[in-house]
Amino acid sequence: MLAMSVDSRFSHKIWDQTELSKMIPKGLPFPLLSDAGGNIGKIYGVYDAKGGVDIRGRFIIDPDGVIQAVEILAPPVGRNFSELVRQLQAFQHNRATGEVIPAGWTPGQPTLKPRPELVGNVWKEWKVKEK
Repeated sequence: MLAMSVDSRFSHKIWDQTELSKMIPKGLPFPLLSDAGGNIGKIYGVYDAKGGVDIRGRFIIDPDGVIQAVEILAPPVGRNFSELVRQLQAFQHNRATGEVIPAGWTPGQPTLKPRPELVGNVWKEWKVKEK
């Protein structure tokens, strides 16, 4: 995992010392990188040239370098870290087993084994649990 913004590493350090360390006592468990000039943001389509900032974008890229998921949010809306973790777990489970992950799945719930008989019959195997 990596995090990136157009802010300098010095801005990141100050942000970590004044804000982040109070929210995440052990700090980020992954590197926070600087995308000075927004070059990476431009490639991923999240660089706002007028504002000189990268807008919030999240990309799940598999070990083969293939983008598996994208989420782009306007600045007023925060991200859901729990959903990010759930999606990472789902992609890892799929990669390890070949099973497909139904909507709303959480670790420990059943997954689906792809096969011809499943077509038109997912509803028989996957029962959505109502809250």
